[in-house]
Amino acid sequence: MNPDDEPTIRVGMIWAQGLNGVIGRDGTMPWHLPEDLRHFRELTVNHPVVMGRRTWESFPEQFRPLPDRTNIVVSRTLTMDDEIATQQAPGAVVVPDFQSGLNAALESDGLDQVWVIGGSSIYEQALDVATVVERTLINAEPEGDTYAPELDESWQRTRVEPAEGWVRSREGLEYRYERWERVENNDD
Repeated sequence: MNPDDEPTIRVGMIWAQGLNGVIGRDGTMPWHLPEDLRHFRELTVNHPVVMGRRTWESFPEQFRPLPDRTNIVVSRTLTMDDEIATQQAPGAVVVPDFQSGLNAALESDGLDQVWVIGGSSIYEQALDVATVVERTLINAEPEGDTYAPELDESWQRTRVEPAEGWVRSREGLEYRYERWERVENNDD
């Protein structure tokens, strides 16, 4: 097969964060925002999702694996024993590292887009290959122990919804959706 014939995958990252960059606390999200969960589902459904073991474990059991998506769990410990991996991550593809997760995505459905869904170390590994970030920014500064990666000057915000201000959720939180895309470097 010619390398040019191989399918190209668009790698995206998706998360919700507070103004202070917090995305998690004690293995959970430090807020309840049903609108963001619906947004997450709409974007990721029918695409493979790559996540770390702790992100997998943070989902309530009744939602594992995430339906209508190939769930790929990156775990150094679970992959040491296939039987343990099958018991602790039923319905998921368990791989030992991030690159193996991308390779597993190549073998699944929804190949036009792969979503990296956490946690922070998996996001850091995805920063070099991702071309899009879908971020829900929450107008709060919650306490937490897990942070979103910093988006440097190689990223540009290309969409914000609403264009100005915030949307108030039914839970009372204010939030907005942002799309960030990698800027092409044309210094050649």
